[in-house]
Amino acid sequence: MLTEENKICNPARLGAPAGLEQLMVVVPSLNPDEKLIQVVDGMIDAGFSHVLLVDDGSDKDHWKPFLDAEQRPQCTVLRHEQNRGKGRALKTAFDYICRQRQDIQGIITVDGDNQHKPWDARRLGEALLLEPAVVMMGVRNFKEHQVPLHNRMGNTITSMVFRMLCGIALSDTQTGLRGISSTYLPQFLGVEGERFEYETNMLLYMKTAGIGFREIPIETVYIENNATSHFNPLTDSAKIYGPILKFAGGSVASAVIDLVLFTFLVWMLRDMPSLNRQILIATAGARSVSSLFNYAFNRRAVFSSDEPKRVTILRYYLLCVLQMLISYKGVALLAGAAGFTGIGKTAVKLVVDTVLFALTFQIQREWVFRKKKSDSYIDIGE
Repeated sequence: MLTEENKICNPARLGAPAGLEQLMVVVPSLNPDEKLIQVVDGMIDAGFSHVLLVDDGSDKDHWKPFLDAEQRPQCTVLRHEQNRGKGRALKTAFDYICRQRQDIQGIITVDGDNQHKPWDARRLGEALLLEPAVVMMGVRNFKEHQVPLHNRMGNTITSMVFRMLCGIALSDTQTGLRGISSTYLPQFLGVEGERFEYETNMLLYMKTAGIGFREIPIETVYIENNATSHFNPLTDSAKIYGPILKFAGGSVASAVIDLVLFTFLVWMLRDMPSLNRQILIATAGARSVSSLFNYAFNRRAVFSSDEPKRVTILRYYLLCVLQMLISYKGVALLAGAAGFTGIGKTAVKLVVDTVLFALTFQIQREWVFRKKKSDSYIDIGE
């Protein structure tokens, strides 16, 4: 239940406003403690009429919170026989709502460790009811002193990467407090990912599908230095950054091929009197070979596209031509202005192509290898 202190501090946020009965709070949980009941009771006291828990394969020693929650008439519990990940738990909830709760107009996803406060969930709910076309994101202030250093650094890096490479300007990319219209649930069921990377993939899908979001500032809470989190820094980070890391790896490999060939061709053409022609020929020759490798790698290992191969390869090489021209002109202008020769031109090219890297990731993901938008229902089964 909400404490008297919380009620005093947040008087305007308590009581049941019109419309919250149309929303369902979704709480995925694995091996919870007593804080899960605090979450459930807090959401009920904040005015929510429907709370859906997903037990993601908890062991028997941690069943009691779920059994206690089931005693509340507002609460429903779904169970996985074994741990399948937060992403799958969310999909199980989405699937249940699509199949059996068509009366629900939207959901609020909440973590089960009591780090998301009831009044913040309610604020997201109220905002969602007013503006259901966008996804509401509860964002924390990572400048506050109680935020663990690794969390602050991790979110800063992730937000910067998402802004530069994906064009997503979100201050808290890892937030689990989100408000989503039920209209979008069938689409989100088709998003890849089973564990923590699923929420990141949702953001990427939203960008591709043109689904907007709105930031709602929330209280920043870290309990026991976030010790109860099931996030594995190594494996889960690898999955979250998977597409970007693979794209970067393929880009680095093709860049090495490109730079080696460029340097070799510049040396071969060293007696050519025209600097511009020398750089153009060297750039075209190097890019022709490296782009073949990069296209094959990105299509197979990085992006998953519904478009025919002939379409993607045409788009890819149109992008390559544009990128090559920009690279050529940029290197020629900068190298000429600085009076660089030989290896100096290679250094200039490295700088120019690094800037182009961020732009090409977005263009390849959203245009070259884009996925078709789908409103169809995805049956995830049992």
